[in-house]
Amino acid sequence: MTQFPKLLAPLDLGFTTLKNRVLMGSMHTGLEETKDWNRVAEFYAKRARGGVGLIVTGGMAPNREGGVFPGAAGLFNDQDIANHRVITDRVHENDGKIAMQILHAGRYAYGPECVAPSPVKSPISPFPPVELDEDGIEKQINDMATAAANAKLAGYDGVEVMGSEGYFLNQFLVTHTNKRTDRWGGSYENRMRLPLEVVKRVREAVGTDFIVIYRLSMIDLIPNGSTFDEVIELAQKVEAAGANIINTGIGWHEARIPTIATSVPRRAFSWVTKKLMGQVGIPVITSNRINTPEVAESVLNDGCADMVSMARPFLADAEFVAKAADGRAAEIAPCIACNQACLDHTFSGKISTCLVNPRACYETELVVGTTDVAKTIAVVGAGPAGLSAALTAAERGHNVTLFDAADKLGGQLNMAKQVPGKEEFFGLVDWYNTMVARADIDLRLGQKADVDTLRGFDEVIVATGVQPRDPQIDGQDGDNVVDYIDVLRHKVTVGKRVAIVGAGGIGFDVAEFLAHGPESLVEDLDAWKRNWGVGDPEQQRGGVAPEGPQPDAAAREVVLLQRKAEKAGKRLGKTTGWIHRADLKMKGVKTLTGVNYERIDAQGLYISFGEARENPQLIEVDTIVLCAGQVPERGLADELISAEITPHVIGGADVAGELDAKRAIDQGTRLAATL
Repeated sequence: MTQFPKLLAPLDLGFTTLKNRVLMGSMHTGLEETKDWNRVAEFYAKRARGGVGLIVTGGMAPNREGGVFPGAAGLFNDQDIANHRVITDRVHENDGKIAMQILHAGRYAYGPECVAPSPVKSPISPFPPVELDEDGIEKQINDMATAAANAKLAGYDGVEVMGSEGYFLNQFLVTHTNKRTDRWGGSYENRMRLPLEVVKRVREAVGTDFIVIYRLSMIDLIPNGSTFDEVIELAQKVEAAGANIINTGIGWHEARIPTIATSVPRRAFSWVTKKLMGQVGIPVITSNRINTPEVAESVLNDGCADMVSMARPFLADAEFVAKAADGRAAEIAPCIACNQACLDHTFSGKISTCLVNPRACYETELVVGTTDVAKTIAVVGAGPAGLSAALTAAERGHNVTLFDAADKLGGQLNMAKQVPGKEEFFGLVDWYNTMVARADIDLRLGQKADVDTLRGFDEVIVATGVQPRDPQIDGQDGDNVVDYIDVLRHKVTVGKRVAIVGAGGIGFDVAEFLAHGPESLVEDLDAWKRNWGVGDPEQQRGGVAPEGPQPDAAAREVVLLQRKAEKAGKRLGKTTGWIHRADLKMKGVKTLTGVNYERIDAQGLYISFGEARENPQLIEVDTIVLCAGQVPERGLADELISAEITPHVIGGADVAGELDAKRAIDQGTRLAATL
């Protein structure tokens, strides 16, 4: 008997049956734009082999003006149809089903040709949209219906009409962006005319035995968003217009409330989808921050949805469903919702991948095959770089010995998981423990490897990580000065007034660690909603609490300082940096930039500003925490080289960069794939 009976139950749509209740949600990976159709096909086929019930592609543009950026992929001609047939054939060969998402970006389109219901510029794009006239609206409808027809010709099993996240159809629905006074604006009947006409025309274009999903924004999280009565009315009319399934969309991209980052509680919005259950006669899908089969099963058990959408978990592990079905849930590589290699890449114009699984989207490039000659390989350091190298080398058939001086594996991941909002790192460390135990690896914890220990191995990989950079501040050896490692390891007592030297990623982490109380918002959904101002969409339009964010008082007074004369947090993640900055602002954390650190004494930290060392002042605090960056820990590597043993140096020992786990895991995996 399966542990996940609801998740793995089939879903009968009448003309076709989905083999389980798992949807691989749409993600824009950038693969289609490479025009390497074998690569695209293998990405989706690998997820089909992994057992997912239905795949939805990244958004395909219905026309040039609707693409999320100039040159965005779509099905515009016979050659495009033929190219996409490569994808659908490969998915079907692997017993999968796949739907194509039709995504018209509207005013979110990053180009001068963008169009919208009204000329209201988006805060996340520099391009003001052109207001559509009647002919322009008809063109958009026709182009979306044509895209659906082309998807069917290309062999897709269905389409998803993107009507949420603040994209084109969503823009017509709310007065926030629709200022029209003609038949496409004004009353809600008029404002929902466009999405309903699109669904109707899409259904006419594809016929009856074809899946049509409508992605509906169930909580906009913006001012003047939809009421829940409007959401229900739209859902019912979308069903009547021909949709087979309604999928949940959460929040507009411009909303200042996080929805998919790691600091968002698991299944944080399933309660919103539950409000629609019983209001329509077609299956309803829920989404956002569902990343384990246990969480997914609980969502279905609680009656929150008929089906569960997970997107980035299928970057982390293509075999998510198969492992769950086989009783191997502990072996599922976890999505930690870090955004670093997926969304940050997407919004930077790079190919998406996954911090946890750098093979995602590189299935045809980063191939890990069985070795012809098994070697003895020593890996020193059981942090993310060393772990990825050891596991990949063992997977290839090498004989791997993994050393770490600590008594547990994980390296500095064990510090990261202490930071409020980064609790997902607990699951990542647990997964590494599971996979190392499962692999044929000789694990030697509590053993510091030296040159003599490593003699005789065919290959030596040094992944010894980093050590804190010495900021060389006069008085830093005082009793009121501690470093971030001891703080995050709970080895020191920190006072109520704190100055943090260094405002990089670790400085922000330490500031959040110290400003928050012992209770994590990730573990308390109601507190998280209050903190960010999330209301009940049945009570507040758009789900925006009228009183706004209501954070708890900070546990400490914190001042965060940096030498660079630039905005604090400027170099944080492209899609998550704003969350960290907003969180610290709500906690009253003060940031100072362009700082010179003059000296420290029992009263606190003395600073000045700029090259002229102007405006000297004392920051009176109880504790000064040093987070002034890192330098590579290369001692062992240098000793090996002196002993004429040439090591492979990876991770922080190679380049110290704000504990960059993404680069470390990628580097370790790629190295081991070549040995």
